Amino acid sequence: MMNGANGKKLIARLERASLAFGEKVVLKNCSLDVVEGAITCIIGLSGAGKSTILRLIDGLLRPNEGKVYVRDVDIAEMSEEQLIAVRQRISLSFQFAALLDSLTVGENVALPLREHSALSEAEIRKQVVDALDSVGLSHVYDLLPSELSGGMLKRAGFARAIVTKPELILYDEPTTGLDPIVTHLITDTICKLREKLDGTAVVISHDLDSIFMMADYIAMLFEGAIIAYDTKENIRKSNNPIVQQFLSGSEQGPIPI
Repeated sequence: MMNGANGKKLIARLERASLAFGEKVVLKNCSLDVVEGAITCIIGLSGAGKSTILRLIDGLLRPNEGKVYVRDVDIAEMSEEQLIAVRQRISLSFQFAALLDSLTVGENVALPLREHSALSEAEIRKQVVDALDSVGLSHVYDLLPSELSGGMLKRAGFARAIVTKPELILYDEPTTGLDPIVTHLITDTICKLREKLDGTAVVISHDLDSIFMMADYIAMLFEGAIIAYDTKENIRKSNNPIVQQFLSGSEQGPIPI
């Protein structure tokens, strides 16, 4: 069983992971603990590589160096066939929901169950209805994605992410482009889903109010590495000048503008 520096049980860990695309270095000796049962938020500048971390944890990308552990197993060494079983315990909620326009919302949410389970149609419908109800969308089962608002699309994407009852959900910019009211609703939904599933979440976001509302732990990515990782209370009062400049939004400090 993996344990972090704080003694907490971990569900996933990046250990000195490095990744480059050609000459562009995205991550360099990047380490991150994902505490089981908690919400970990990753903050950092745009283009810093935050989404890359999610794709490493999900096995969509592999590091050039280093290790990516999920449940004590280094998935960076796994074959694609072995990764299928891992991905059934992890869901990645994409930034733009990525629903198929030609299918109803219910059919979209049902896709993971149809692909990875032997459930009957009646059982699939029951789980889809439950997932949609969990995000406050029980009334949109037969609607098309084009008939939903931006916030409803995000929540429909969440429903598809949770329909398989994963242990770990990875949220990529869940509040981008949403007004403050819907942002609060989405943030509240993420917290409620973690409680409902008794699971774990990793969230990437630029909305600091949302982050401090939902996070148990916050990690800051800067120049390819996690430079600060702690509880949200300790991050808020961190004396790291990079963290403080980012949180305050100041032009003055070590972060190049």
